Amino acid sequence: MEVKYFVVRPGTFRLDGGAMFGIIPRPLWQKVAPPDPDNRINLALRLWLIKTPSKVILVDTGVGDYHGAKFDDRFTVVGGPDPIKTALLEAEGLTPEDITDVVISHLHFDHTGGLTQMAQGKTICSRFPKSRLHLHRQHYAYALNPTERDAGSFHQNYFVPVIQDHEARGLVHWHEGTSGIILTDGDYQLQFRTSMGHTPHLMHPFDSHYFYMADLVPTAHHIHVPWIMAYDMAPGTSAVDKRQLLLFCVEKKLTILFEHDPDSWGAVVTYDKARDQFSAQKTFQQPSPGACSIPAT
Repeated sequence: MEVKYFVVRPGTFRLDGGAMFGIIPRPLWQKVAPPDPDNRINLALRLWLIKTPSKVILVDTGVGDYHGAKFDDRFTVVGGPDPIKTALLEAEGLTPEDITDVVISHLHFDHTGGLTQMAQGKTICSRFPKSRLHLHRQHYAYALNPTERDAGSFHQNYFVPVIQDHEARGLVHWHEGTSGIILTDGDYQLQFRTSMGHTPHLMHPFDSHYFYMADLVPTAHHIHVPWIMAYDMAPGTSAVDKRQLLLFCVEKKLTILFEHDPDSWGAVVTYDKARDQFSAQKTFQQPSPGACSIPAT
């Protein structure tokens, strides 16, 4: 069975460098992620696209294009109008209507914003109206009632109407637990494991070649276990989760995918048992915005 893989980069944005690296001192993190005068660092919005014989699967959706000038200026959002449509065209001429399944790792605005579009600039509707949405049931429940600390990351007014519309049409597949099967297509199987530290029940899709790290390891520099974002709700739990999932990827020989690294789409990770340290044996560069194919490693 032929399976094709792509990474899709519909845009870039910036977040505070200190928040992205947590307790790591600025003299260390600024060497690998130079900040702008407002202390923000460059980040990608990188999605995973999988094309099987009968399915076209998209993991996460980016930030969207409808938030307004104030929002775009705050986060230096760069992507242009309808950025997902533009990026998908570079992946074998695909369109949002070709996507059969959308897997959402978690419902923060930079991962689920592209799920929504604004018709006539006012009406909220789905950018992927024909797609089946794959969501973690417990995470969705949390996203509807987050803590005051992370409530700003969940733009419920944008994602709830879209999810409700898909559910009313029988196009939501709810997942539960810490691991499971997302979907199958003949011999192809997309599975998931969850982590809990960044946000409860964050869903990490993976198959026999790739593992989507989402915000647990957002860039190549976050492979080091202590390099954990200040955005994480439970950094100690993130450290445990990161170690377990990186060991899983090393044992299964999976290439990890970076959602936010501005330059690298993924890496092969090794573990030095004597030093108790993970590192990138090899990183893979994404040469330009848009989409590029990646090998079935």
